[in-house]
Order: sequence, then C-alpha cells, then structure tokens
Amino acid sequence: MAPSKKPKNVTLGTEDILLSLCNSVSHVLSTATQMPVRYSGMVQRISRTSLKPDIGCFVLFDGGFSGLVVINFSAQAAMELYENYMQQMGMSKSDLATSYTSDDVANVMGELMNQIVGDFTRKVSQELQTHITQNQPKMLALNKQVVLSVDANLDHPEARRVTFYTAQGNIFYLELAIDRTQFIKLCDFEQESLSTDELFAQAGQTTAVSPPIPTVDENDELLKSLGM
Repeated sequence: MAPSKKPKNVTLGTEDILLSLCNSVSHVLSTATQMPVRYSGMVQRISRTSLKPDIGCFVLFDGGFSGLVVINFSAQAAMELYENYMQQMGMSKSDLATSYTSDDVANVMGELMNQIVGDFTRKVSQELQTHITQNQPKMLALNKQVVLSVDANLDHPEARRVTFYTAQGNIFYLELAIDRTQFIKLCDFEQESLSTDELFAQAGQTTAVSPPIPTVDENDELLKSLGM
C-alpha cells in the first residue's frame, strides 16, 4: 500500500485577514441595524491610510500582528446606520439626532466600531490561533482629510481599501494597514463558535449604554497629535 501523502499546509495572508475583518463589519452592522450591509468583491491596494470626511474612525491593534483599521463614513451612510440601529434599540425617530455632527451619532458609531473590532479579535483568536488587543475606537466628525502616520512598528506595511454599501446604497470605506505576514497551518484544530446573541451580549449590544467618546478638548489633543 502506498504511503499516505502529507496534507498541504494552509497559508493565510493579508487578504485573508482583510476578508475576516470585512465579514465582521458586514455581520455586526447588518445584525445591529437589521438591514443588509455588503462589501465589494474588489479590494484596492493603497499607499497609506487616512481619515476622511464626513465621519472617520480608527483603531490601532497590536499583539500577534500589528496594524490600523480606519472606517470612513459619508454623512448619509452614518445617519442611515445610526437611525436604523437606534430604532432597533426601541428609540423613536423623532427622538434621534438629525445631524451627523451630533455627539449622539459619534457615540453610536463608536459603539458599533467597538463591536466590529471585538468580533474581529475573536475571529483572529479562533481562526489564526493568536491574540491581538486594540485601543478604544476614536470617532471624529471631519471637514477635511487627515493622513494618519501609523506608529505600530510595521516593518513591511501593506494597506488595503474596501468599499461597503448600506441597504439604501450609501457608501463607506474600510481601510486596513497591516504588517506583511503569513499564518501557516501546521495541524488541525477545532474552532469554538458563538451564536449571534452571545457575540452581541459580549460586545455590550444588549444594553443601550454607549462607551465614552473623546470630549472636545480630547479631540483637539488628538488632532494636534495627528499634525492638525
């Protein structure tokens, strides 16, 4: 009998990590708003990440690998997601903020970003068998572009941009900067899966309390640190 062949090692790289992040964005926002949020099947290679108008949010992560996640929402996309999410939480539309520059909108978008990154870090732990940590998401209403210099010890950075579409066709963009890396599967392992209810319960979805966001003074200090 011929000897059995050793199975090929599975190798996962930047695009696989990006795909996992895109799935987290789509899953969390679709579940939170009860409206479909989809992403383009094409990805752009970009030279750098940046915060852009109207609402930009970024999160730095470190650990098994380092990088930066940026999401740039148009005012229309932010308001659609904000309104649908809050109405799913039982709020009346008449009680909601009417401008994307409202602190309430920044609170909610920061909460959603926090849930997205939480879902992504769990996937990294399950699928890549490594661990990453992240800072508190920073959400800013902007009227001009801010180029971010990533201070995340990236030796060979790679950057990607993916286009997302809301149910009403509004557009927002996900940008990922990450150190060039590969994960090679050496042996089979079981992945622990969680239900949607468990995921959102862990992320704080079951409460209407939003995490604190930077105050005006803190935002000023943040913009100064970014060279504005």
